[in-house]
Parts: sequence; structure tokens; C-alpha cells
Amino acid sequence: MNNPGQHTTVLLNEAVEALINGNRQTTLENRKPKSIYVDGTFGRGGHTRLLLSRLDVNSEVIAFDKDPAAVMEGALIKDVRFEIRHKSFRHLEELSQNSIDGVLLDLGISSPQVDRPERGFSFRFEGPLDMRMDTTRGQSVAAWIAKASFESIAKVIKEYGEERFAASIARSIVERRESGRPVTTTIELAELVGQTVKTREHGQNPATRTFQAFRIFINEELEELKAALDASLDILRPGGRLVVISFHSLEDRIVKQFIEKNSKFTYDRRKPFENSQPILLKKITRIKPSDKEIQSNPRSRSAIMRVAEKAVQ
Repeated sequence: MNNPGQHTTVLLNEAVEALINGNRQTTLENRKPKSIYVDGTFGRGGHTRLLLSRLDVNSEVIAFDKDPAAVMEGALIKDVRFEIRHKSFRHLEELSQNSIDGVLLDLGISSPQVDRPERGFSFRFEGPLDMRMDTTRGQSVAAWIAKASFESIAKVIKEYGEERFAASIARSIVERRESGRPVTTTIELAELVGQTVKTREHGQNPATRTFQAFRIFINEELEELKAALDASLDILRPGGRLVVISFHSLEDRIVKQFIEKNSKFTYDRRKPFENSQPILLKKITRIKPSDKEIQSNPRSRSAIMRVAEKAVQ
């Protein structure tokens, strides 16, 4: 079992192996001047550190993360082959086209984020209702629900949390706000949802879906994922790998549909003289954590890793 606050990287070896497997170099003659990989979600650097240990001196790893704490962790890596940028992975588009050998996106939140009460991600600890990945910008969840309409709150909980009691929860939040006692802490929200939601899946806290919904919304996670996936198609060189680890159905659905869409030849019979879309990606594999990994790190149980390769035209 991993210790609270200590992050255990999910699918560590599997992700790095999948990332570099399509770029093996067997001779000095065919070796590229430089191989460049991108870790779009540095977190606490597990994937990046293993990747650096597997690459030669001619390689480079560029990491992105919008969490200032993650950027500080990245600054501890004293390796000339490594660079970290305090930016969301939606900014992958800033990299040159056809220049990257592999893109890794680990969409899970890190244990230090969840286990530090001041970040406001968890209903297990008393803390400010914040949930921002980047604490230097944007508004907290507490600030948003202090002004948002009933309709907006209900829509977010329903769409991003897939919560069937979304309307009831939103109504309770608004009624409490109008009574002069707005929800401002994690425990207040968790207790309010617990009082509103009378039934829940066995072993799941009633507030789980609401916390997920607010976190996804306030960080624009799904919008940023779509932007990063689109950018990956441009920056990957032909044969370059895309590796994405998702932790809930909303993320995985987007990744799956993106790979499916771009791995098929499309031809519109109604417009036979217009250009059709060629196959842009090749599906490689889909992997889930082993029973052994799930036993040692229960937070990995919902992970799904999908791997695709940019097609050679």
C-alpha cells in the first residue's frame, strides 16, 4: 500500500515501454540526431524519471504541468536533457509539427494533490473548497458556487459527475447559500451531499461524483484533453506514439473516440470529388493495471491506458 501523500505512478513501466517501443534504434547508422518525448502531465515525475533513464544522451524530455507544486518538483531534476514548463498540456500546440517521438498523458490527479487538505480535492479532509490544479490563476469551486445559478450547478454535476441526483444536490447548495451560509469547505460540501443523496453504490462516498464533477469543470479538464489530443496529431512525427492513461469514463470515452475516428479511412459518397480523410493513427493496444498493481495501489483500479501510433503517409 502506498503512504498518504506519496504518489505511486500508475502503469509506470507499461507506459514508458509503450512510449518508446515504436522508436527502437538498432544501429548507429539509423539513429536520429535527437529523440524528443513529451510528458504532458509531469505530476511528481515518475514517468519522466524512468523515461530519462531509458533514453540516450541524444534524447530530450519536455514536461508540462499547470500545478506549481509539480513544477517545483520538476526543478529538482538536474538533467540537461529535461525541461519543464508551467503550462497545461493544451499548449502542446506550441511545439513544432512532426518533431516529437512520443506524447504521454497521465490524466489522474496525484496523491499529494488529493492528500493535502489545503488543495481542497478530497472529501476526507477539512480544507478550503478550491480544487484548482493551477493555484496561481482561475477561481476556486467555492467562488464559483457562491454565484452560479441552480441550473449551471445542476448541469455540471450531471454532465461531469454523471450524478442522477444532480438537481437535488444543486438545490441544496443554492438553498444553503441563500440562507447566508454558503458552502466554502470540503467537509461542508461532503456533508451537504450526504444529507441529500440517500442511496449510493456500496463502498462509495455519496459526494464522490459531485467532487469529480466540480474538479473537472473548474479545471476545464475535458476541453483541455480534446485540445491536447488534437495537438498531438500535429506534433508527433510519423511513427511517433501517443500514450494516454484515463481514470474515469468521461476521459476514456474522449480518448477512445479520438483514436477510433483517426484510425479509420473516411470517404463521403455524397462528395466523391472532395478529399477524404486518410488514416492518421494506428491503434496499438489497450492495457489495464494488473491485479498485483491494484492490490499495492488501489487508486490504480480504474485506470485504462490506450496506445496509438501516428500513421506513416
